[in-house]
Amino acid sequence: MSRIQLLQLATSLVKTHGFTRAALAESVLLLPPGQAHPEPLSDTAVSSLFGNGDDARRTLIHSWLDQGIRHMGTVPSPTLKSVLHARLQYNEPVLQHLPEAFALLASPSSGVPLLDPIPALKHASRIADESCYITSDTSVQLSWYARRTSIAGIYGASELHQFTSPSTAYSFLDNLFDTSNSFRSSIEELGLFSSYVFKGWKGIIKSKGII
Repeated sequence: MSRIQLLQLATSLVKTHGFTRAALAESVLLLPPGQAHPEPLSDTAVSSLFGNGDDARRTLIHSWLDQGIRHMGTVPSPTLKSVLHARLQYNEPVLQHLPEAFALLASPSSGVPLLDPIPALKHASRIADESCYITSDTSVQLSWYARRTSIAGIYGASELHQFTSPSTAYSFLDNLFDTSNSFRSSIEELGLFSSYVFKGWKGIIKSKGII
């Protein structure tokens, strides 16, 4: 039994348990025959393996996000659209839990509970980087940054749309690609994109009554 193995098992429980310590505790019940535990991990064991309090939940969220990146690489004959579609699809089983998860990532571990925009931007930017890697994007220098900023903006906006209208998220993403003047490839747009994604995250989180 390894920490990584338990995290992988715990992510399969997120649909029913959310990004919770309970999901981490019950991961041991899913181990293969001969390794599975008869009872969930104790709260002390969860803290020892994954972190105290909400830090354990953050560990689970990051593990789930990492699996989402790997999921993008499973698309056959990948294009930018198909890879980003796959990432949106990955959200679907746990969509109801994501606003709370993102709120937790944006909240400090201690101190004044002000939302930090950095996790939202890193999330969208990481997906943009991976989509370019998978599709063998060859942009260089300033073009490299502009391309990824544009893709991050398109994905970030589409994911925010998915939270409120899951059935139209894919067509929304496609429309942003088809009318890409909305996300012109310029470094100057990075600040606008950052503000848009963070305000969107904050709005969704508040609408759910999480903060």
